[in-house]
Amino acid sequence: MEPKDTTTNDAFKGFTNTACPFLPCHKGVKREFNCLFCYCPLIAYECPGPYQVYTDKNGLTRKDCTNCTLPHDGYLASWNFIQKWLERPVIWSGAAQTTPPTRRPGRAPGDGDEE
Repeated sequence: MEPKDTTTNDAFKGFTNTACPFLPCHKGVKREFNCLFCYCPLIAYECPGPYQVYTDKNGLTRKDCTNCTLPHDGYLASWNFIQKWLERPVIWSGAAQTTPPTRRPGRAPGDGDEE
């Protein structure tokens, strides 16, 4: 088995669960619907996806990502989007989304990733 960073097989980057009773759960997806990130790993982090903020019954501030298609729109595109944002995760502050939305965190000077 090849490591994921050297394989030419992209099958692990997405799938569509056609048997899911909630499909399609997000409107506006134009490419193959990626169900791999059904529960987005960015829910606790700053991200550029369109979200609303609400307070749950326990008084906790939460994100409502109903209108976000970024983790679902195309196997390769959504995989790459999630991977880039998880490279340098920033904990979500609980604040409403800014306009323009949060930008992807850049590389820190001296972190060894200079290009």
